[in-house]
Amino acid sequence: MQQALEYGMMLDIPFIYSSNGDGFIEHDRTGMSKSIERELALDEFPSPQNLWERYSKWKGFTEQQSKIATQEYFVDPSGKEPRYYQRIAINRVMETVAQGQNRVLLVMATGVGKTYVAFQIIWRLWKAGVKKRILFLADRNILVDQAKTNDFKPFESVMTKFNRAKFDKSYEVYLALYQSLTGPEESQKAYKEFSRDFFDMIVIDECHRGSAAEDSAWREILEYFTGATQIGLTATPKETKYVSNIHYFGEPVYQYTLRQGIQDGFLAPYRVVRIDIDRDLAGWRPEKGQKDKHGNLIEDRVYDQKDFDKNLVIDERTELVARKVTEFLQGTDPMSKTIVFCEDIDHAERMRRALINENYELYQKNNKYVVRITGDSEERYAGLDDFITASSRYPVIATTSKLLTTGVDVTTCKLIVLDSTINSMTEFKQIIGRGTRVNEDYGKTHFSIMDFKKATELFADPDFDGDPVQVYEPGENGNPVPPDIEESLDDEETEGIPDGINISQPFPESEEMPDGKHIPRLKHYVNGVEVRIVGERVQYYDAHGKLITESLKDYTIKTIKKEYRSLGDFLKKWAGSDRKQAIIEELREQGIFFEALADEVGREYEPFDLIAHVAFGQPPLTRKERAENVRKRNYFGKYGDSARMVMDALLQKYADRGIEDIEEMDVLKLKPISDIGTPVEIIQSFGGKEKYITAIKELESLLYESA
Repeated sequence: MQQALEYGMMLDIPFIYSSNGDGFIEHDRTGMSKSIERELALDEFPSPQNLWERYSKWKGFTEQQSKIATQEYFVDPSGKEPRYYQRIAINRVMETVAQGQNRVLLVMATGVGKTYVAFQIIWRLWKAGVKKRILFLADRNILVDQAKTNDFKPFESVMTKFNRAKFDKSYEVYLALYQSLTGPEESQKAYKEFSRDFFDMIVIDECHRGSAAEDSAWREILEYFTGATQIGLTATPKETKYVSNIHYFGEPVYQYTLRQGIQDGFLAPYRVVRIDIDRDLAGWRPEKGQKDKHGNLIEDRVYDQKDFDKNLVIDERTELVARKVTEFLQGTDPMSKTIVFCEDIDHAERMRRALINENYELYQKNNKYVVRITGDSEERYAGLDDFITASSRYPVIATTSKLLTTGVDVTTCKLIVLDSTINSMTEFKQIIGRGTRVNEDYGKTHFSIMDFKKATELFADPDFDGDPVQVYEPGENGNPVPPDIEESLDDEETEGIPDGINISQPFPESEEMPDGKHIPRLKHYVNGVEVRIVGERVQYYDAHGKLITESLKDYTIKTIKKEYRSLGDFLKKWAGSDRKQAIIEELREQGIFFEALADEVGREYEPFDLIAHVAFGQPPLTRKERAENVRKRNYFGKYGDSARMVMDALLQKYADRGIEDIEEMDVLKLKPISDIGTPVEIIQSFGGKEKYITAIKELESLLYESA
């Protein structure tokens, strides 16, 4: 029962049961029953209708509200359906809207499918006839286009992307950039072409970016359509003394954190490479009367890490960072998708050139090996489309400033480089989120963070993965106290730029803001400065953002030997286990980074050999070597033609992917095995399910016999 209660809490289910075969114990979390737990006879188990009536009474649903809450999901022809946490998020919103609440906030970590959740919410409310005209609002074209092309595609016949030049009010689902709906001039406020009650619902993607501020362009749109149900989606709700998502939307109806996503296996774990540069730590001071490369007199003061590439450029520092990034990629995989976050557009362009020089041979093979993707580049969206497409090999390295911080899905990104000063926990979480997506089809199961600016010290901040806490402090008359100029410019939002600043100033002497605007800034360029690395270490963090170790192998040895005193103990447990995957998952939960170990030892080794080699000093065998050893024995000759073909295909699956795949029954649905027959036909070719399972166990024994 205790275990079931934990599942019930996780799945947001109030009725929990355990059984001994003769009866049941029911645990009722609603508090509506006379007793929390009670015994039931076998014939007293409640029907679905009974449970729903009790649930509806607990929620206080009317008959109409009950119909809204039970509206069916969209059924995807491919078989895709919501994950457990997505179901909870969708259901929480459905119930909240059904009960008449018009401001809703969902907080879900980057990479866990917020747009898909938004689609299912809109679909169900639209199908129920409760919300007939819906606006999906974002601040970047890529967010709108991704939604239209992917998750929102089932709305194709009733959906349009808003075009300022062509008003068409015949659609039911509208996707729009807030920039296309409004502007500083009254004539640019296109949203006023719609009546105030035109939209029944507005979904605000990445709502931390604009709607948190009361004086933002987002907020004027939301306040115009104040009668519509408004749902805010974000991974990082904005909560400061000056802006607040919670103040506007209310407390989140559901949260799914980065920590939960990593623990559940839906998000990729990470390691951190911290690199310290001497000039960053000790600073640099110009000589008396020293001028920069353009003849400008350099102010006499000590320039430190916060100044570099923002106020002062040292060419040698840029080259050193590019060299360290290149060394890391060459030591792991030069074709790993990489994002380099820079201080501004100028820095991103100089970093692009430095990386080309360090990777000249790879750049010669394809001139898209390194690209700059920033808000001022006319080719940015073409380069961005290729970069985010998993099947596209190029570009490999993208240098950027602000454009890739939010909402862009790069599922195959394996390296994030931080050479930008990050003071905001919101921005830090968003940037880390660029790497958290898992794509096993392309070998993306974990990612690395290379940090040159001490940004990863934010992992130690108690707010790293904590709950959003409202700290909003309204000023006089309930209006927010405006942030000062410096904070406005350093913040990721575009609001608050002081009057009189020319935001159309082009790069290089400018700073990119998230919407592509630029703020002029004097910058000095110098060279001939000696720069070197004074510290480099690899750190591993758990799902909570807590430091595990700075030595992967030492931590692995210590953790393995807590569980297995000797190689013999490990081999005995491995041989006796019906599912090797269970042992692997158990060790993963204890913090063993198998993917990172494979990067150090070799990608061709599976968890068994990684453990035996690292913890007990055994020479490892590759998956292909183990598979070939089995083939040499001609063991499959005892099977019939179909069964022999299946065993040979399973052995190849093992050589390609490892033991995890062949232990799952679903492997029978994958090519080329599925070409041999249906799962039922395949199992029958072995003489039934038990004999098929016995054959798999014998295959596993042969694979590890030489250990």
